Amino acid sequence: MANPKLSNRSRSSAVQGEIRQTKPFRSTAQEATIALLRTASIVNRALARVVEPYGLSLAQYNALRIIRGAGAGGIPTLSIRERMIEEGTTITRLLDKLEDAMLIRRERSVPDRRQVLCFVTDGGRKLLDSLDPLVNAADEDAVASLSELELERFISLLDAVRQTNAKRGAPRNAGLART
Repeated sequence: MANPKLSNRSRSSAVQGEIRQTKPFRSTAQEATIALLRTASIVNRALARVVEPYGLSLAQYNALRIIRGAGAGGIPTLSIRERMIEEGTTITRLLDKLEDAMLIRRERSVPDRRQVLCFVTDGGRKLLDSLDPLVNAADEDAVASLSELELERFISLLDAVRQTNAKRGAPRNAGLART
């Protein structure tokens, strides 16, 4: 009986054509990983094209939304970093740019002067109010080819892949532990 993982390798996949790879992938797992990375890159670029005309990178947009969502009490810098979609973002420089653009303000916490709290400004709130419908439309466009049932399954599959890889990698807050 043929191994299904190998028998599928004789076909040419969409991602294989997109990256102009002439040889078959080593495995279905490799093809799936490359397809996931390629898809994430394409969706990332499409969303970046929405926010960049407003002077924001996707990471800045993400941070600004997190800060807005924290409400009137603000949010500590390290909490923003933990909640970012893209791990490894240099949060201090990113927040410097948002502050320079007067989209956020930062204040030292009164009980703990080591902690810096971030707050969205009126300008940041207005910018997000303008961007929200555009980003919402881009989100819809990104997955428009999938039915609601397919989207639910897609989310479940992505959850499984993300959880498996999070367990193998360093935990998101590994650098935040105090000794």
